[in-house]
Amino acid sequence: MSLEPGSADIIQLAWARHLGFNDADFAASAGERLTRADESRRTVDFVRLFGSSALVGPQWALDAAAGLPDEELAQHITLLTITRSHGGHGLGAAALFFADDLPLQQPSEELTVSHGNPEAIELEAACPPDDVNEVGLSDLEHRFTILHLEDGRRTPVACGAYTEWEGILAHMGVLVAPEWRRRGLGSLVASIAAHEALTSGLTLQWRSDVSNKGSLAIARSLGFAAGGIQTSVLLG
Repeated sequence: MSLEPGSADIIQLAWARHLGFNDADFAASAGERLTRADESRRTVDFVRLFGSSALVGPQWALDAAAGLPDEELAQHITLLTITRSHGGHGLGAAALFFADDLPLQQPSEELTVSHGNPEAIELEAACPPDDVNEVGLSDLEHRFTILHLEDGRRTPVACGAYTEWEGILAHMGVLVAPEWRRRGLGSLVASIAAHEALTSGLTLQWRSDVSNKGSLAIARSLGFAAGGIQTSVLLG
């Protein structure tokens, strides 16, 4: 699905605030890269949104990146290279998707959905650590966990969640137990969480590592529109 006119401006406003810029800086950049030096920052972050870009980090990182085009800065290896002498490592590149409306997915059978924290924690314990760390359910305030009922026991099998981000966006995440993947549960539970966020008046944000094919597929299948990329390194 395509975004409504004006939604891109709202998304750029949220990211401007998140990165420490003034609200109108993305709109006023006229295609020029925004930069902000922050000597206390322990990450270097490059973000490209709807044709505009921004780089935030210590001044030495901004100087090293000054002559590089956006296409190179969007690659994780580039940020790793310019930060190597300062211990740059990890974090990676993530595709950013957004939506201001989505079709509602209807389950084929009656579902039991929990809003509780214990079920989300139990689900995380059943999933690979890399998946748990990328999704970060513990950082997402509103959780919707599908429970499988069998022999009187309720087992959490998938969780869709979001947290309010800069008062504008619903930053989303989805986690599915490995043995329950490829059954459409990820898309279904994401749809549940998404519509709860839309009802609250938020624009949806989906962030996925560029190598996570499953997460990318869910975003596209739900109708999210590609909006940009975030590439980051953690300084040693």
